[in-house]
Amino acid sequence: MGKYRDDVEQLLKLIGGKENIQAVSHCMTRMRFVLVDPKKADEKAIENIPSVKGTFTQAGQYQVIIGNDVAEFYNEFTAYAGIEGVSKDAVKAAAKTGQNPLQRIMGALGEIFAPLIPALICGGLILGFRNVIGEINFFADGTKSLADISQFWAGMYQFLWLIGEAVFHMLPVGIVWSITKKMGTTQILGIILGLTLVSPQLLNGFSVASTPAADIPVWDFGFAQVQMIGYQGQVISAMLAGFVLVFLEKFFKKHCPEVVSMIVVPFCSLVPAVVIAHTIVGPIGWKIGDALANVVYNGLFSSFGWLFAGVFGLLYAPLVMTGLHHMTNAIDSQLVNTYEGTILWPMIALSNIAQGSSVLAMSVLQKKNERAQQVNVPACISCYLGVTEPALFGVNLKYGFPLVCGMIGSCIAAMVSVGFGVEAFSIGVGGLPGILSIKTPYYLPFLAAMAIAIVVPFILTLIVGSRKLTAAERGKTGNAAADKSAPAEQAEGSGARSAQAEEASAGEEAELTGEIKSVLSGRVIPIEEVDDNVFSQKIMGDGVAIEPEDTTVKAPADATVTVVMKESGHACGLTLANGLELLIHVGIDTVDMNGDGFKLFVDEGQKVHTGDPLIQFDPEKIKAAGHPLTTMLIVTGEGDAKNVSMHSGIEAEAAETTVITYE
Repeated sequence: MGKYRDDVEQLLKLIGGKENIQAVSHCMTRMRFVLVDPKKADEKAIENIPSVKGTFTQAGQYQVIIGNDVAEFYNEFTAYAGIEGVSKDAVKAAAKTGQNPLQRIMGALGEIFAPLIPALICGGLILGFRNVIGEINFFADGTKSLADISQFWAGMYQFLWLIGEAVFHMLPVGIVWSITKKMGTTQILGIILGLTLVSPQLLNGFSVASTPAADIPVWDFGFAQVQMIGYQGQVISAMLAGFVLVFLEKFFKKHCPEVVSMIVVPFCSLVPAVVIAHTIVGPIGWKIGDALANVVYNGLFSSFGWLFAGVFGLLYAPLVMTGLHHMTNAIDSQLVNTYEGTILWPMIALSNIAQGSSVLAMSVLQKKNERAQQVNVPACISCYLGVTEPALFGVNLKYGFPLVCGMIGSCIAAMVSVGFGVEAFSIGVGGLPGILSIKTPYYLPFLAAMAIAIVVPFILTLIVGSRKLTAAERGKTGNAAADKSAPAEQAEGSGARSAQAEEASAGEEAELTGEIKSVLSGRVIPIEEVDDNVFSQKIMGDGVAIEPEDTTVKAPADATVTVVMKESGHACGLTLANGLELLIHVGIDTVDMNGDGFKLFVDEGQKVHTGDPLIQFDPEKIKAAGHPLTTMLIVTGEGDAKNVSMHSGIEAEAAETTVITYE
């Protein structure tokens, strides 16, 4: 009988049986299932299996977190179930077959805009800062701004527009690049096509409305004239142009002989794409984008704007769970470039806050439920910072009523926000920091809306949760005698510890502190800041993360290699002599690269010493695949170690700087 036989039997039964498994694979820590009917999986019961550390659904995959022993568990599971595992790519492909066309479109849209969001956030914050120093008259009895009275700030005001213009006016370049990256075609061709849309030879797209038709320059081909109009800030036009380029390149790659493809494919793809972009899809996209922005803008500013806002605020959280919320990125960007601001983004930030407030209430209700708190606390923090998925999937959807309470609070806050006409410069930081992207005249009404988004869901969740949650869910034992005896026991323990401390001070030798070094050189950050729910919520264990400055992962201590991912080469596990177990994981979701860009130097059972090379990786390949380089060092088991402590917020040198200590 295998080590995990009982757990394997339970998992197969609770997941809906063999017939409910369309495909299964695993990575360093998780089993990845594509299920025929996800509703058949009993999530609560699965999470109670001893080997299971948690579950979640992402990109059509039902993922069961096992830990370092996932490979052994996976082998036992597939053998017992009588099914054959497949590659990670096959699992991803199978997951997509279960999505309807709208879900696939929204998923693709999300993947296109995801790489652009950091730039859009940065641009929004810069515009907000420029507004504070150059547009608000704080001085001379309200007649002059900081830029008016200071040459330095006047120069800074002008200089910062260099970045703002690059983000918003040149946005089509980023969009077309991201489309080619997502679709697997030549990215430099996408960049060039994007540059032709915003070339300085063209009339700036923002100047078209104020330029008489007769003054718009044209290309004159004799038989036809084409207006020389730029598409600065245009989202839909850039997306259509990008897809035209992708189609043409894939077509010519398929039909062109390999021997001349290097010459024929780029020329026959790029030139027609540029022509079509400026003559057909560009003008069409402009009309569609304007129409879409006008519908949203006029709807929100109409006499029924409050109703539109209420529906949006109510339904935004469910939209996030379906992936349909990615469409708002395109609408927001179009609003910014058409109306120099967006009334939509503030409502999104308020929805983040409302769902976070529901989780905060759940944390209060479940303060004695240690297991629940391990999810509640980090989920609440990430939600208040604008990342809602951990809260939605890990807490609110699980219990149901916190999700609804958050939706109600978001609905009311959105109506208040729109009622006062609150606008943001651009997509910004979500959650509580969302105020940084709000136009300064609207700070007070947005603060009022934020207060509603915090208070209403919190109170509603407390009221409903106090009635709906069972004693077990709240972590209460119901044993009054035990509860009453706790203070006495604690006092006893306190006395014992005091006595021990006195003995130690009288000459007892203190235990030596063990040290675990950084696996890479770079900035060490708290594990809570990692953009992956499994790591940030400490489901696998506590640890630190490193933003690497070098490319060779080194052993952080003398240890034995207990786990390696030979196929992907992106992770390994170590065990120290005292039984303390470590997981080293390079990048996020890098298992999808199937080993491309990774070189593994060690095997299972091998002894290593501090500083020995473990893994080498190619950062450019990881970035090109769309994955963060953040590398995790996780304590998955403490063994005989005690008082394990993490040290972050420092610059580390590989195999030299201590990042974890223990006794």
